[in-house]
Amino acid sequence: MYSIKEMFYSLQGEGAHTGRPAIFLRFSGCNLWSGLEKHRREAICQFCDTDFIGTDGQNGGKFKDATTLADTVSRLWPSNQQNRYVICTGGEPALQLDTELILAFKDLGFEVGIETNGTLPLPKGIDWICVSPKGRSTVVVKQCHELKLVYPQPDAMPDRFTDIDAGVRYLSPKNPYDSDHLIISEQSSTRACIEYCLAHPQWRLCLQTHKILKID
Repeated sequence: MYSIKEMFYSLQGEGAHTGRPAIFLRFSGCNLWSGLEKHRREAICQFCDTDFIGTDGQNGGKFKDATTLADTVSRLWPSNQQNRYVICTGGEPALQLDTELILAFKDLGFEVGIETNGTLPLPKGIDWICVSPKGRSTVVVKQCHELKLVYPQPDAMPDRFTDIDAGVRYLSPKNPYDSDHLIISEQSSTRACIEYCLAHPQWRLCLQTHKILKID
C-alpha cells in the first residue's frame, strides 16, 4: 500500500532539470516533521512549506500495489509522448519508494527521480538522485547526482557536506520561516546564497522558477 498526497504533471522548477516536463509524485509523510504546525518548533526540519499530510490532494489516494500506482501515474503523461519522467518527492519519499515501484515505472518507460533528505537508504534503480539535507539530521546517502541545500541553515551549512559525492551542488534560498516562525526576508536569503556561491564557486544558485512564474 502506497499513500500519496498528490500527483500532477508540470515542469520541474528548480535544480539541474529545470524546465523539464515531469510527473510529480508526492508521497505522504516525513521523518523530520509531522507536517502539523503544532510540531514545527520541535521538528528537525522547521521551514518546510509543503503539505504532505494525508491523501486528499490532486489525484491523491491509497494505492494497493506498485502496478496500480504506476498505471495511474502513466495516465497523467501526454498520450503517445516519450521522454517520460517521474519525480518522487514528499514529505520523504524514501519512506515508501521501493524496488517494486521503481521497476513498475521502468516497465512503463519512465525515468525515475527522487528528491530526498538523504537520511534513509535508497533502493536501486533510481535514475536521478537529488539530496537536500535538513537541519541536524544525519545524511546517509553519500552519492547523488544533485546536492540541493536550503541556505542558510545554522545546523546544515555547506561545509558539513564535503563528504557527499555530488555531480552538481546548489544553494536554494530559505523560505520565509525561521526556527521561531518569524517571517524573514527572502531577499536576504537570496543575497546570502549569491554571496556564498561567488565565494565558493563549486556551488550554484538554485531558484524556484515555478513559483516565480506561478506554475503549479
